[in-house]
Amino acid sequence: MSRIDAKFAALRAEGRGALGIFVSAGDPDFDTGLAILKGLPGAGADMIEFGMPFTDPMADGPAVQESSQRALKAGMTLKGVLEMVRAFRVDDRDTPLVLMGYYNPIYSYGVDRFVADALASGVDGLIVVDLPPEEDRELCLPALSKGLGFIRLATPTTDDRRLPTVLKNTAGFVYYVSIMGITGTAAVPTDLVTRAVERLKRHTDIPVCVGFGITTPEQAAGVARCADGAIVGTAVVNTIKASLDSQGRATGTTVSDTLGFVRGLADGVRGARR
Repeated sequence: MSRIDAKFAALRAEGRGALGIFVSAGDPDFDTGLAILKGLPGAGADMIEFGMPFTDPMADGPAVQESSQRALKAGMTLKGVLEMVRAFRVDDRDTPLVLMGYYNPIYSYGVDRFVADALASGVDGLIVVDLPPEEDRELCLPALSKGLGFIRLATPTTDDRRLPTVLKNTAGFVYYVSIMGITGTAAVPTDLVTRAVERLKRHTDIPVCVGFGITTPEQAAGVARCADGAIVGTAVVNTIKASLDSQGRATGTTVSDTLGFVRGLADGVRGARR
């Protein structure tokens, strides 16, 4: 059983949904980013989405784009992302960690080499937002063949005819994008999400997690009641940004402010029993 499968099984037994936290690897610098990463499980994150910084994102809103730019400016590379995962796994062997990003850096790194190095580092799954199912041969199938989960996105415009194609090679969980557009630009519509999750559940037994637009403990709790997990990204990276000095550098409160915000989200999700 993979770490992702084990986590969702444990949470089902507890009667609650998961809290997934997104951060960009190396934001605002390697050491501070690693301290945040290592502190997330203790702050209540059940699962981590670790962003692979990229210069030309297409699904990220301004806040996540800025976090990626801060990381790149500080010298983050795909090799550095995997180095951070290895450092994280020294002390944490249980928390699922999924890499999220775009195909270009992976293609440049080399698919076979990337899959092997990701697995060796302790990565559990991939979310690559610009590779649709029609391109599964590029990365999805090579990853799955080695035991690396491939998480697919479903959106409000993914209709019942499209869903079987989207779900065919999905492993770990389905990531439902709650809004039309980029991250961090609209509030999550909980009533619409509830109906969307119910529809997805009619097509698959894989856990369904919801992201894009969740910014408060109350919103996270509302999503966790109807879905298998709530994923928060923009609000977390905004907390990091707010703690930085005028030059965009970490301060003495960057780690504590970020983890404190995550604790609040976790309290909300843990209180949302089904």
